[in-house]
Amino acid sequence: MNASTNSAPLPPLTGGKLVLATIAVALATFMNVLDSSIANVAVPTIAGNMGVSVDEGTWVITLFAAANAIAIPLTGWLTQRVGQIRLFVWAILLFVLSSWLCGIAPNLPTLLAARIVQGAVAGPLIPLSQAILLGSYPKERSSTALALWAMTATVGPIAGPALGGWITDSYSWSWIFYINIPVGIFAAGVTWFIYRTRETPTKRLPIDKVGLLSLIGWVGSLQIMLDKGKDLDWFNSPVIIALTVFAVISFVFFLIWEFTEKNPIIDIRLFAGRNFLGGTVAISIAYAVFFSNLVILPQWMQGFLDYRSVDAGLATAPLGIFAVLLAPVMAKIMPKSDARVLATLAFVGFAAVFFMRSHYTTGVDTWTLVLPTLLQGIPTALFFVPLTAIILSGLAPNKIPAAAGLSNFVRVFAGAVGTSLVSTGWNNRTILHHAQLAEQTSVNNPVFTQGLDALQATLGGSSDQAMAYFEHSLNAQAAMLGLNDIFWLSGVIFIAIVPLIWVTKPSKDASAAAAGAGGH
Repeated sequence: MNASTNSAPLPPLTGGKLVLATIAVALATFMNVLDSSIANVAVPTIAGNMGVSVDEGTWVITLFAAANAIAIPLTGWLTQRVGQIRLFVWAILLFVLSSWLCGIAPNLPTLLAARIVQGAVAGPLIPLSQAILLGSYPKERSSTALALWAMTATVGPIAGPALGGWITDSYSWSWIFYINIPVGIFAAGVTWFIYRTRETPTKRLPIDKVGLLSLIGWVGSLQIMLDKGKDLDWFNSPVIIALTVFAVISFVFFLIWEFTEKNPIIDIRLFAGRNFLGGTVAISIAYAVFFSNLVILPQWMQGFLDYRSVDAGLATAPLGIFAVLLAPVMAKIMPKSDARVLATLAFVGFAAVFFMRSHYTTGVDTWTLVLPTLLQGIPTALFFVPLTAIILSGLAPNKIPAAAGLSNFVRVFAGAVGTSLVSTGWNNRTILHHAQLAEQTSVNNPVFTQGLDALQATLGGSSDQAMAYFEHSLNAQAAMLGLNDIFWLSGVIFIAIVPLIWVTKPSKDASAAAAGAGGH
């Protein structure tokens, strides 16, 4: 296929072609974001089957995330060199191949190598899916394209833990990778059939080898440092200190080099635009809080409420209900609304949900757990579309893939940083609350000794059994109080970052502007 030399926007797709194209592009997006979370619940099973520790097994997640984070910001450069459609189709096919290699991996090193490839080729899928969908819809329906993209990008991480738990429990962990094969083949085939004549112009750009190597250096080392920091006791570990120093030096060098390079691997100058800067920072901080809480909530349910992995996943799944139902509503109200108002409402809604969760107790019932998650689907539906429209508003057509790639990179990387910080924060607050509660457990405290005697009488066991039960309850209470602190702080952060939205000045119809820019 020869790349088109005509840079004028092509007419939008219509009818059945538009529907089929939307399904194919959405499936490629869903497959990618699903895989970012589906393996999480399967790690203990994978580690057990391969005869390695769970800590070693977590490299399945870490290396995928690191490779993915490195590849996402390269989307703009790769698009100009290869072409938007060709890159998208090849990325899907290589994702399918690497998924198959993951499924048949006989040992951990082989699985990790396949996961690195899988993460790397998945990088361009998210930003390219945005650009392709925006270019397929007429300007006046661009908010529909953004809403559909946001719906698939949101539901994937939510469905991942439940689907991964069910597949692992019912079949084999290999099937969490095999399910990508038919989905990917369908998405690649349909995309090629519909879009092969709509390729974007290409040009032979020199490879910024120094920029690429420094990018790999700081992103890879920082990602590994964040994922392994808690296990290695953070900065008490020389490994973590070495990784941090290397990441900082590589990052500073990377910034200086990319600002002075004629053909940079990443266009950092995009941050000079107030819409891109304000929108990217706002969506990244918000996503970091949103995603990190999505990770620790099932962990708490499994660790302290005795939920099975599949049940913990199902309890968080209602988040997707309103996110899906409100997608067509968002498509209608977006062109008539100020994107900043909608994003503000989303942030206030998120804050309200987290403040609700900050009142959880150790005896919380399933409905009390599920209600805030269900309601969280409303701000989730209001979240991605307006902020994506703000980020892409006013950009030239040739800047869209690079902008989408860079903003998604910052967002995904912020999610990794947020997850690490929140997990560590929860652990530290749990230790603090445990110490405070334990201060009351003295034999000189008559209330404590009376309670222990009553517990021993109820259990009908020895004092050691009563003490063990009490310690278990103390741990659960400390973890709950620590988690409540995290929820409360999350709500405060969402309120605090609202002003970032109002730093931007998107065009009157930001989503239409973005769609115009996305046309090819």
